[in-house]
Amino acid sequence: MEIEQNTQYKSGFAAIVGKPNVGKSSLLNILLNQKVAAVTPRPQTTRKNQLGILTTIHKDIHVQIIFIDTPGVHRPRYKLGEYMVQEATKSLQECDVVLFMVDGSQPPSDEDHQLAGIIRETKRSVPGVLVINKKDLCNAEQLDNHIEEYTSLAPLMEPIAISITRQENLDTLMDKLVEMLPDAPPYFPADQVTDLFERDLSADIIRESALNLLRDEIPHGIVIRIDQFIERNEQGAYIEATLFVEKESHKAIVIGQKGSMLKQIGSMARKEIEAMSGRKVYLRIRVKVRKNWRNDERVLRKFGY
Repeated sequence: MEIEQNTQYKSGFAAIVGKPNVGKSSLLNILLNQKVAAVTPRPQTTRKNQLGILTTIHKDIHVQIIFIDTPGVHRPRYKLGEYMVQEATKSLQECDVVLFMVDGSQPPSDEDHQLAGIIRETKRSVPGVLVINKKDLCNAEQLDNHIEEYTSLAPLMEPIAISITRQENLDTLMDKLVEMLPDAPPYFPADQVTDLFERDLSADIIRESALNLLRDEIPHGIVIRIDQFIERNEQGAYIEATLFVEKESHKAIVIGQKGSMLKQIGSMARKEIEAMSGRKVYLRIRVKVRKNWRNDERVLRKFGY
């Protein structure tokens, strides 16, 4: 996208913050009109800040919005959780706009109050929008009551009720977001959509596949390490990954009877990686146990946290 002289251009960073499972990554993917962030029904799917870059023309204004998809704010039980909350908090110091995202089908939770307090304590003044998702999951009276309660948490933010699943009110959200962005040239090339490399995205896709297929007690203890990522020209790419769990019993569940579960995880992940990259992929996954890795700072650093 070429920019003509004297063209108005708005550009800036928009942090999407909220408790786990309010739809932050889903919002990012739908606004970018392509998948760059892992999405599962499991809380705490997002573990690191990730950029999603939207370069477009919105109502005759050239715009580049750099969304910061953040981990869900929660009360951490492990050092990994502490890192995740720090990542979300850090985004508030780096952004031009805050999107405080909540679940409009429910009243504010302790985690919503926790995040509202973090936003209030931020040293810098940043404009924000109270994004009230899941408006389709309750009736109008319930929604109005919940909006009133959330507005009391963030009185300086304009509330906008949306439904990601039904794609309702997303244009209104975009209008407000563009209005709040500073006048500035773009930070990234127009064709760049994320700050992650294909290697990183592949690790996220493998973990997403595991989260979608495994039972509740395992997912938070899973981490993926990409051991090899080799381009094979016309033959596509060869990816070798290790899936770590915290217990031997979890390893048996991940592998499944005669390797059936691991094959399902690999097949699902391979198809997603091929769809993302547009080429054939050979994917090999092995499973190892690394006990208590979520509470081991040395191991967390090795895994990039």
